[in-house]
Amino acid sequence: QVQLVESGGGSVQAGGSLRLSCAASGSTVTDYSAAWFRQAPGKKREGVAAIDADGGTTYLDSVKGRFTISRDNAKNTVYLQMNSLIFEDTAMYYCAANSGHLRENLRLQIWPYFYWGQGTQVTVSS
Repeated sequence: QVQLVESGGGSVQAGGSLRLSCAASGSTVTDYSAAWFRQAPGKKREGVAAIDADGGTTYLDSVKGRFTISRDNAKNTVYLQMNSLIFEDTAMYYCAANSGHLRENLRLQIWPYFYWGQGTQVTVSS
């Protein structure tokens, strides 16, 4: 069993930065693939960034060059550094994880992930 707890959300002006953290307990994140998803009101949940068990990363096109996903295995934590934030980034952000590797074309899909956090709100004002 893995429990995920997100933190780091908040309100920021357009152009600003935030760093989200996802702390895992119950198991190490070393053996897991992890990802960040987001869901804005009235919209479907979408995959934003993912990091495979071996460190490979995948990003949603609209965040490439602005967001960076990383992991610290010693701290059992996955991070999402978000720079140059825009209004459209406003959403609830969720951390997700699952054991093993994921093919790149699956990393931003919802169904491969078994473990989910409760979410942290990110609000960007224009």
